[in-house]
Amino acid sequence: MLHAVIFDFNGIIVDDEPIHFKLFQRVLGEEGITLTEEAYYARYLGFDDRGAFIAGFHDNNRSLTDQKLSELIDRKALYYQDAIRNHVVIFPGVKTLIYELAPSVPLAVASGALRHEIATILTTAGLLNYFQAIVSAEDVEQGKPEPEIFLRVLAKLNAAASPQIEAANCVVIEDSKEGIHGARAAGMKCLAVTNSHPAELLGEANVVVKSLEEVTLPFLQQLCESNI
Repeated sequence: MLHAVIFDFNGIIVDDEPIHFKLFQRVLGEEGITLTEEAYYARYLGFDDRGAFIAGFHDNNRSLTDQKLSELIDRKALYYQDAIRNHVVIFPGVKTLIYELAPSVPLAVASGALRHEIATILTTAGLLNYFQAIVSAEDVEQGKPEPEIFLRVLAKLNAAASPQIEAANCVVIEDSKEGIHGARAAGMKCLAVTNSHPAELLGEANVVVKSLEEVTLPFLQQLCESNI
């Protein structure tokens, strides 16, 4: 049975991956590193900020201290707040699905975004109070594709759940290969949306859709109970 739905954030709830690309490109460019759009979507999209900057420096044979990494993350976060101040776009179908699911199953966010970024956008969109748990980049040692973030979300949900929710009764909604792999490694079902990658790159998901406008509570219940 379906006992919880866990949403990724960037690329699933909020349509801001193009913004993140531009900001990674800007910050890396300020450090003398070139990032193309093709490389971002192929290599970096599934990382949190920490992982993306580490990979960006590594791929360009550049050393990166912890202090410098923190400064890069803070700089990008500042740019992000400016970028979204008057430009928050929620994907089609997201609000309708959340409104349908919320009375029946607990909802959570598992995202490599920073907590204040998630909270700001969900509050602006009027969605924050629909989520029982949020796990962000600050809460994990290892980001996606590791399963840690999904297991931490499950632990948060279970702190208030009786009976306890099993991983097999959770559906994760993702847009990246890394997120899908992490969800499956955590023992959860995964629905992928082709917001950021074509369907052929999302094959590890249990099911792939073009838009959350296609998804309903019965659809997710059937997915959770299936052997796909």
